[in-house]
Amino acid sequence: MPEKKTTARARKDSREGKSASTQAGEYVREEIDHVREGRHGVRSAKQAIAIGLSKARRDGVKAKPSKTASAATKKKAAQDMEAATRKRSSGTATKKSTARKRATTKALKREGTTAVSKRSLSAQAKKSASKRTASSRSAAARKAAHTKGAAGRKTAAKKAARTRARKAS
Repeated sequence: MPEKKTTARARKDSREGKSASTQAGEYVREEIDHVREGRHGVRSAKQAIAIGLSKARRDGVKAKPSKTASAATKKKAAQDMEAATRKRSSGTATKKSTARKRATTKALKREGTTAVSKRSLSAQAKKSASKRTASSRSAAARKAAHTKGAAGRKTAAKKAARTRARKAS
């Protein structure tokens, strides 16, 4: 179950017209925080991202799996989106059995936390970005700038200027 503040941030992103992946990013961030604070571990950065995406879809974020995703991933995404609609209509989500929940938690507790280190996440992001075309990355950056808003652009420009000044000296 995602924290209330995570859901609130995702809803805010939705109102601001940001993409589903940006909204889902809030849930992924929450999952990374959980691993870092030792609630449980993960085998890889990819697993932390997958757990976050699953939470997002179950909370109603329309994050579609990529066209190149495996059949299993697409099936899981469909299940998660279905769970989100069930939760909305009846008011309560279908509960995972206690034994299953305990087994999942126990398995995750055995895993380490290095998978969400800055280095691991950076390597994962680079690997993921390298699979995209330059035009795709450029289009995403243009959309990000467009949805940032005046105040956000101003802050980003100031930060960029500070970075340039620091690198120059």
